[in-house]
Amino acid sequence: MGKVVLVTGAARQLGGRFVRRIQRDPEVDRVIAVDAVEPGHPLGDAVFVPADIRQPAIARVLAEHAVDTVVHLDVSAKAVGTGGRTTVKETNVIGTMQLLGACQKSPGVRRLVVKSSTNVYGSAPRDPAVFTETTPPKSLPSGGFAKDVVEVEGYVRGFARRRPDVAVCVLRFANILGPQADSPLADYLALPVLPTVFGYDPRLQFVHEDDVVDVLGTASREPGRGTLNSGTFNIAGDGVLLLSQCSRRLGRPTVPLLLPAVTWVGQALRTVGMTDFSPEQIRLLTHGRVVSTVQMRETLGFHPRFSTAETFAEFARSQGPGLLPPGTVGRAVDALAAVPFAGTNGDVPGTTGAGDTVPAPSAR
Repeated sequence: MGKVVLVTGAARQLGGRFVRRIQRDPEVDRVIAVDAVEPGHPLGDAVFVPADIRQPAIARVLAEHAVDTVVHLDVSAKAVGTGGRTTVKETNVIGTMQLLGACQKSPGVRRLVVKSSTNVYGSAPRDPAVFTETTPPKSLPSGGFAKDVVEVEGYVRGFARRRPDVAVCVLRFANILGPQADSPLADYLALPVLPTVFGYDPRLQFVHEDDVVDVLGTASREPGRGTLNSGTFNIAGDGVLLLSQCSRRLGRPTVPLLLPAVTWVGQALRTVGMTDFSPEQIRLLTHGRVVSTVQMRETLGFHPRFSTAETFAEFARSQGPGLLPPGTVGRAVDALAAVPFAGTNGDVPGTTGAGDTVPAPSAR
């Protein structure tokens, strides 16, 4: 018989995509999709089990279906449906504790894959230029989703010590974007005007949602020749983008604000439900974060199809034109550049009235 894979967070868009994808793996015999909320998307031939991972009943699900591979995707910064921050934290932390406790008691479990985030590194002014998997954060996150993933990874390390026979893979994803991205950062980038921190232009990394599904498949299978899919890996596309570059490519103007004002704006946006502009996201938009993906390539053997820039381009196309579309701005700049300067001799660019020549402005 093939493997029996249990996937948590099946009601989320990412979880549903992975459930449908893993069914095509010839090594997989059955897929058990678990969530406390009924999925609003198809799950193919997977068996959906309505179960809350915060409850001990998840242990019975593992036993009844003889699960040998667990893919824990129900670690997220946003709730499904109308749940608030309390529900998110309970699912992330208490749900992971219950799931790991069930896996520890289940002798049939042989592989565990956990979705984590590069938020574990935090964002601080004295951070290194690039984080590796072994780089300790300058300051531990004090709250929010970042603190959740720190606690989740702590529980996973404890489980790995208690069950050394289980292959454990933790995937630290950079900011996930794509046409169907659903995250606080995606909500922020969808605003018509982007509030930014005055004097800062952070570096950002993105990973495409298609690459997320692909690397989850790599982690849930037996490792290929010359690779190892047990351990902790940073997952991100090649390259970085500055926040200013992101705003221009989206065609969205920015409003630089002093840090206290950004905090007030964030509270207002949370109140009206436009986006979860949390303190940790404000720190990211102040100091940025870049991680090394050497281990992803050399050890895990995974090579993303999309770079950071390509991932952002896919996201930008799904958002439609902003208030300042790049094409319109470019044409306006070209038209302005074609206007002769006062005191110039005719319409010859780069020629002064005295007959002296100066270098013509380069075309952009």
